[in-house]
Amino acid sequence: MTRLIFACSLLLASGTVSLADGMFWVVGNRATGKCNIVTSNPVIDGNIWFGDGPYKSKDDAKLARSTIRACPAPTADEQKAEDGTN
Repeated sequence: MTRLIFACSLLLASGTVSLADGMFWVVGNRATGKCNIVTSNPVIDGNIWFGDGPYKSKDDAKLARSTIRACPAPTADEQKAEDGTN
């Protein structure tokens, strides 16, 4: 019985992790004083003081970041670097 419970919990955990692929989160970074968009589920400790998400697209995460009061607006250079444009 314990083997069955253990096997089910592993299956559930691996399924949950695979659902997070392609998702985006907005995290507040205390060290930099900025909000970043990340592609992995954040662990809230130390320098990461909040996490919001998941979002299905990077554009959704950017929109959410713009509505969070604690997040300063990114500068033009930061926006270009984030988009990957020059």
